[in-house]
Amino acid sequence: MNIEVDAHPFADCVEMAKDHLNERTDYELVAGYYSPVSDAYMKEGLAKANHRVNMCQLAVDSTSDWLMVDSWESRQPMYQRTAFVLDHFDHELNNVGGGIKTSTGQVKQIKIMLLAGGDLMASFGHPGVWTPEDLHHIVGRYGCVIIERTGTDVYGFLLSHDILYQHRMNVIIVKQLIHNDISSTKIRLFVKRGMSIKYLLPNPVIDYISDHRLYLPQSDT
Repeated sequence: MNIEVDAHPFADCVEMAKDHLNERTDYELVAGYYSPVSDAYMKEGLAKANHRVNMCQLAVDSTSDWLMVDSWESRQPMYQRTAFVLDHFDHELNNVGGGIKTSTGQVKQIKIMLLAGGDLMASFGHPGVWTPEDLHHIVGRYGCVIIERTGTDVYGFLLSHDILYQHRMNVIIVKQLIHNDISSTKIRLFVKRGMSIKYLLPNPVIDYISDHRLYLPQSDT
């Protein structure tokens, strides 16, 4: 299994997902990929895509031996919907890469899944945010690994959402054992207000933010 991560690159959710999947016997976790969104996403406050790719790379280089960064999405001139990004990983790993060879010599297709927090899962029910076609494609064809967030009733939402319930066997819910509300939005705000982010990010990423003067007020950049 490969998981494509839709989360800020320093969240502990990836390790929670890893521990959960390693306890199961029906999957063997192969790798996880961070896929930073392109500048075409036009979200206020985001650093340029090349900076976000570099920060993700610094983070995984200093903290992980199983996470990697894929820059394809960040380099696209137009915003790529999540369904298309999952298709990209499927093509590269299974079509171009040919899948994976097991210890018995058998070649298998790699299962691609989206890793996200319960807050993103809740957005599946927001009108106009996700098309039914994309949700069927994401959850039905690939599947989701969902990390419960504080205050989010993941199981209740799964029961109430018709498309998610239809594909419920393709949704893995991971209990959030350590409650952590650090987010990329809060990190950017802390930097903007001149507050410390020490211990919130890996040191190489903190140094990168400082060296490139990211997230400062416009008058300071």
